[in-house]
Amino acid sequence: MSEQANNKSINVGVIGAGGRMGRMLIEAVQNNPQTALKAAIERQGSSLVGADAGEVAAIGHLNVQIVDDLAAVINDIDVLIDFSLPDATEKNMQVCAEHNVAMVIGTTGFNEQQEQVLAKASEKITIVYAGNYSTGVNLSLKLLGMAAKAFGNDADVEIIEAHHKHKIDAPSGTAYMMAEAVAEARGQNLKDVAIYGREGQTGERESGTISIHAVRGGEIVGDHTVMFIADGEVVEITHRARARMTFAAGAVRAATWVVEQEVGQYNMQDVLGLSD
Repeated sequence: MSEQANNKSINVGVIGAGGRMGRMLIEAVQNNPQTALKAAIERQGSSLVGADAGEVAAIGHLNVQIVDDLAAVINDIDVLIDFSLPDATEKNMQVCAEHNVAMVIGTTGFNEQQEQVLAKASEKITIVYAGNYSTGVNLSLKLLGMAAKAFGNDADVEIIEAHHKHKIDAPSGTAYMMAEAVAEARGQNLKDVAIYGREGQTGERESGTISIHAVRGGEIVGDHTVMFIADGEVVEITHRARARMTFAAGAVRAATWVVEQEVGQYNMQDVLGLSD
């Protein structure tokens, strides 16, 4: 490790070090003056195990060898950044909770049982859990709450999200966050009012519902538009991501913040000081 890295104060581990997001997270960790990469983890059987994480991320040799066992390096880190898959993140939360290591989680698609594991882990360690780590998206969430309170049920809400063809879950975690922001502001339970796409004879639109639609194709990084459609006017709040580094840098920012907090579960709104 370089002298500069040794002077950094927060030791970070990255899950999925060889993936597209993992490589960007490694670069973002190295770009942040407060953090140093101390662990890089890949799935068992990956051909990248044993390779240097910096060389895999194309940022130069870092003397951090990629491993396939989080437990083997857990004592080397202060915080783990995990943008993997729900089953893997569930196991990682349990390891981190056992070793008192904070987490920044960007994994989406948790089921109810995994949400319970998250809640239990956050009773022992500090966790930032968000579907999106972009500053712009989290500012948009604040604006969505304001718009939803202003319109109430006088406006129909449609959410349209678009991502690259490789994304395996739908709707996106960000779309859920936006829908939750609207529902919460209107005093609703999203499960009671959400509609996912439309097909066939659907009948008239029911007042108060929130519709979510997913588009997949090409290399779209992430586009989200929320439409408040009232009689006589339409308000649209749109966020378009143009580089994944936006999310990676935000996650590293969250990592520098989470290690200073008390045990519990937080989100990116908390990190940015946007929470009420």
